Amino acid sequence: MSARSETPGGPAIATHGLSKRYGEIEAVKGVDLEVGRGEIFGLLGPNGAGKSTMIKMLCTLTPPTDGTASVAGHDVVRRQADVRRSIGLVFQEQTLDRYLTGRQNLRFHADIYGVPSGVAEERVDEALRTVDLLDHQHRAAGTYSGGMRRRLEIVRAMLHRPAVLFLDEPTVSLDPQTRQTIWDGVREINQRDGTTVFMTTHYLEEAENCHRIAIIDRGGIVALGSPQELKDSVGKDRVELDSTDSAGVDAVLREVFDVTAVVEGDKLVFHVAEGEKFLPELFSRLDGTVRSVRVTQPSLDDVYLSYTGTSFRDADKAEHDEDTRLVGR
Repeated sequence: MSARSETPGGPAIATHGLSKRYGEIEAVKGVDLEVGRGEIFGLLGPNGAGKSTMIKMLCTLTPPTDGTASVAGHDVVRRQADVRRSIGLVFQEQTLDRYLTGRQNLRFHADIYGVPSGVAEERVDEALRTVDLLDHQHRAAGTYSGGMRRRLEIVRAMLHRPAVLFLDEPTVSLDPQTRQTIWDGVREINQRDGTTVFMTTHYLEEAENCHRIAIIDRGGIVALGSPQELKDSVGKDRVELDSTDSAGVDAVLREVFDVTAVVEGDKLVFHVAEGEKFLPELFSRLDGTVRSVRVTQPSLDDVYLSYTGTSFRDADKAEHDEDTRLVGR
């Protein structure tokens, strides 16, 4: 019997006050969250925000310090074995046996999870077709490209038909074309089997594939909703302006319109409601100093900036720099 048919009703994932501390460091802070069955749910945040710690707690790899969590109706502390039978997990680090062929890797996984032999062969064939690896099934996995190995890992995690598939940074370091191929496969699995997908990412464009997103910052959830709902919540257009007198433009924005701009590269960037209507009034006060201007509707980076006070990419870089500094000690 599949893990899916054994799981009780209710949300696919539910947490209440979920926290994790390492000494004085609180990696996850009192998270309350529900993920519906059949949902593709994204946890978006820069490196070090608490994403991987969340997945480790939900997958029973590390116990919570406080709070509760259930996956497929099973408590992650009291019913760890049930949780593990109900999930598929793809780590950031690749875990294939490089000396086994692609097919052997899949069959070994099916055997571990007790998939009946006849069913296992059918599922392995189906999995290889799904990620376009039938022609490479008898090659050692160590000879695969990074994208091929990642595609194989994702379908391997689905062979036992888990209720919830966890993907921890599934496309990190992959090229855009391979990332798109992987996402096509994830959507097919979600639609075909009704599998709940819970993924972490720090790629803004990747988060657009999710039904809902939670933005995590310094261990806490700061925003939750569909990509469009989050962008609508910002409610302002992004304006990128290149001027021969950036200081003068900045002064006019602050003193006349009470608008704060930031410097990104050689441009001033600020956010205003109805940017196209705002610009003529601004231009009338600038004496022809504007060289170019671009107005765009809010992006997920704008959402992150609105809720955290820093741009997503700046936060990601800051975390990376801090990690590098600590490693260098």
